[in-house]
Amino acid sequence: MDSKSVNKRKLGGQVEEAVSDYLLAHGFEIIERNYRCRQGEIDIIAKEGGYYVFIEVKYRSKEDYGIPAEAVGTAKQRRISKVALQYLYSHNLGEDTPVRFDVAGVFQNKITYYRNAFAFCI
Repeated sequence: MDSKSVNKRKLGGQVEEAVSDYLLAHGFEIIERNYRCRQGEIDIIAKEGGYYVFIEVKYRSKEDYGIPAEAVGTAKQRRISKVALQYLYSHNLGEDTPVRFDVAGVFQNKITYYRNAFAFCI
């Protein structure tokens, strides 16, 4: 593994840590970070009120590639939805479990949080 990918992974961890701190400060309970299964990965799984919240974290250092939240397109939303479904199934949570899909966009150390960023889709 080259040093560039190690630095990206380290930066990603720092960004996710900052978002986790933000969520905790806003009353969320962090359940899991970097949940992985065959279908993919979800950056943060949290609870807020009665909702399980599946959170995608996107970081940009420059505006060249657009705002971070724009990077969560339809294909990514489908993948996150499938991973969320697998999470619910593997934790014996029923189909009636209230869920929400949020996106945390981080640009130049500023977190912009999007509640209900997208609906469940497969």
